Amino acid sequence: MTVLIVIPARYASTRYPGKPLVPLTGATGQATTLIERSWRAAMQVQGAAQVVVATDDARIADHAAGFGAQVVMTGSAHINGTERCAEVAARIPGHDIIVNLQGDAPLTPPWFVEDLIAGLQAAPQMQVATPVLRTDAAGLAGFIEDRRAGRVGGTTAVFGADNRALYFSKEVIPYTGRVYAPDEPTPVFHHVGVYACRRAALTAYAGWQPGPLEALEGLEQLRFLEQGWPVLCVQVQARGRLFWELNNPADVPRIEAMLAAMGLP
Repeated sequence: MTVLIVIPARYASTRYPGKPLVPLTGATGQATTLIERSWRAAMQVQGAAQVVVATDDARIADHAAGFGAQVVMTGSAHINGTERCAEVAARIPGHDIIVNLQGDAPLTPPWFVEDLIAGLQAAPQMQVATPVLRTDAAGLAGFIEDRRAGRVGGTTAVFGADNRALYFSKEVIPYTGRVYAPDEPTPVFHHVGVYACRRAALTAYAGWQPGPLEALEGLEQLRFLEQGWPVLCVQVQARGRLFWELNNPADVPRIEAMLAAMGLP
């Protein structure tokens, strides 16, 4: 099975306009844009036949082409990355699995994506899969801090014994009502904003209108659940790596601190 990785990127983000071009300073003091860091992360994934940046903005396209990325210009009417990936999949045939690697996740280690692809390949009855990472006490505290500050930050996921998603939310679910020790695992799973879809899933997605839950939460994966399509949650391991997405301007120093702590340039 061949794999295409698509990095959807738009300039007109509601919460953070121009986000893909925001510079992030690493451990060496060198600043690299969010979209380039996301592309570098994708290029490290083993087994991907092709990696493209998908955008409707000339500024992002020119910048991405400048650091060597293959760019696909898409329509401007897409309301989320999955819709943009569906257009790319329709225009680039020949790949069995299309990975939507969100352009706001520069800390995504390659094994998250590799394990995700392997999980979907091992479940032929599933059309869509996404990674989930069990939070530690610090990660859970970050979620709670964002909510208390009124920030819409990362996403959490709950799933059943068969690893099929029950729900995704910008709220912290499940509710625990307690404080965890630094080395104690928590029951809260961080949803990693990556999706692996078979071609049929993207074709179907492009024909659906957003449902009420997707509109309320602003989470594109809920469209699959609202249409009755199961989403496989693949548990991934941090292996000592720190992980966070860039959702708000307040996340820039948080991510830069993580880059410094891990010694990443």
